[in-house]
Amino acid sequence: MKTRLASLLQLAIERLQQQGILATDLTPDIQIERTRDASHGDFASNVALTLAKPAKKNPRQIAEALVEVLPKDSAITQVTIAGPGFINFFLDPLSQHSVINTIIEQGEAFGLSQQGAGKKVQLEFVSANPTGPLHVGHGRGAAYGATVANLLTAMGYQVHREYYVNDAGRQMDILATSVWLRYLEACGQVLSFPSNGYKGSYVLDIAKTIQQKHGGIYIQPVEAVFDDIAPDEPAGGDKEQHIDGLIQRCKALLGEPYYRAIFDTALGSILSDIRADLEDFGVQYDNWFSERSLMDNGAIDKAIEKLKASGHMYQKDGAWWFKSTDFGDEKDRVVIRDNGQTTYFASDIAYHLHTLERGFDIIDIWGSDHHGYIARVKAALQAMGADPERMKVLLVQFAVLYKGGEKMQMSTRSGEFVTLRELREEIGSDAARYFYVTRKSEQHMDFDLDLATAQSNENPLFYVQYAHARVCSVMRLLDEKNLAYTPALGLQQLDKLTESHELSLIDALNRYPEKLNQAALQYEPHQLGHYLRELATEFHSYYNSHKFIVDDNELMQARLVLINACKQVLHNGLNLLGVNAPESM
Repeated sequence: MKTRLASLLQLAIERLQQQGILATDLTPDIQIERTRDASHGDFASNVALTLAKPAKKNPRQIAEALVEVLPKDSAITQVTIAGPGFINFFLDPLSQHSVINTIIEQGEAFGLSQQGAGKKVQLEFVSANPTGPLHVGHGRGAAYGATVANLLTAMGYQVHREYYVNDAGRQMDILATSVWLRYLEACGQVLSFPSNGYKGSYVLDIAKTIQQKHGGIYIQPVEAVFDDIAPDEPAGGDKEQHIDGLIQRCKALLGEPYYRAIFDTALGSILSDIRADLEDFGVQYDNWFSERSLMDNGAIDKAIEKLKASGHMYQKDGAWWFKSTDFGDEKDRVVIRDNGQTTYFASDIAYHLHTLERGFDIIDIWGSDHHGYIARVKAALQAMGADPERMKVLLVQFAVLYKGGEKMQMSTRSGEFVTLRELREEIGSDAARYFYVTRKSEQHMDFDLDLATAQSNENPLFYVQYAHARVCSVMRLLDEKNLAYTPALGLQQLDKLTESHELSLIDALNRYPEKLNQAALQYEPHQLGHYLRELATEFHSYYNSHKFIVDDNELMQARLVLINACKQVLHNGLNLLGVNAPESM
């Protein structure tokens, strides 16, 4: 209906332009919004106010002129002007009934659009370092990213889902060293495990697997491992220097082939676990992109050369720096360390340049702690001659998990965390996916396990799924009574749907395409979640107030086609959120 009203206003503007009342070079931005107060009609537009300044006319006079030449439409019963020039539209309630025909006809395609047709977007999300299992904090980014991808696909975008695998760098070296030290312990050696190592039980499991498969081929004397290594933090030392020293000793004692074998075994084990975890969570990727490949294919060197050629790189203290302060950053950033090793920043800018060169616009989903990183990556892209506006970053706050009113800890390094797998096993993927996207991604989230598992109307997912199941129960009862559902007859009798609950439910169904569009283009899945709860509320009110299987067959068929349209929209919306629509509960 919003599109229909906008078209009518566009025709009215063109008529005024032909009459010379409005200039022909005006390009109006026609916005149609639902009114909050029914006394102001069903929809309103402020187009007269937006035209006032460029037209150099009084907005109310423009509104009056537009209403005067507005084409007639059978769905509109009245058009009024309010305030300084708002145009209010009152609709015939029965004109809204046509949405039922559309829903029944289009089925799963109802609400979809081609607004993003021809546009390629790469969505990169989760991308947690493969140094341990995914925890419930990562789960929020997974649910959010997967849902945004679904929503953009629903709008016609060509969406490429990618996981950027940090399979190079210091954190992976810490993991490999942690696994090797646990391997030495599994082989019977006694040592003091570094305070900055990865301590989770999964590290020990990987180490034991290596020991069982390869025996003692990676054993080195503990004395040789710790000789002259800087003391650890509990002993008055520096934990960072201690672990860095152990990393170098590990590489020296094992040699490149053996070190790489330990490294790759740890990486492969954890990455395989992450893949399985995400797949079981309903999160699929088109590509798992290796950071190491950027080194192997020369992409990092290419990006650095572009930066140097731009004149925004300089040497200082043996390192190469990107002069990001030229672009508003608070300080310049190291790209190549004084030991010749490139930084994470170098890999990231190479990755984003590579993605743009593949023809994608970029949407990155990062943790909120990466907020300060956005400007410097965009600055580097600009310095390399790329358009930084083709990169958009959406931030996600980690979720805080509560059970029985108590906060649960999440720390990959210490090993004290609740995994995403444990969350799914406790409350199910449906509840996890739905609850993760019920709030804006950048807002703090307290995840209440008790609420997520509650079988009551207080649980929003239960409430929405129950609406879908209730429709299915009505259809089963119809079958048990040996009565037939005849959609064609029901669609012919829609004028019998005049009860206030029916009109409210139909109005809610009409809002679905609009809400879907807003949720997608604003990257806000919670809007769709909230809409589904509102739709469920309208349905439950209707269900509790009226019988659907009645003696009047024409009325019964009309009501059945209405609730089946509601069922279809609930199914469509839940599917986009990655949640099942059960037929019984």
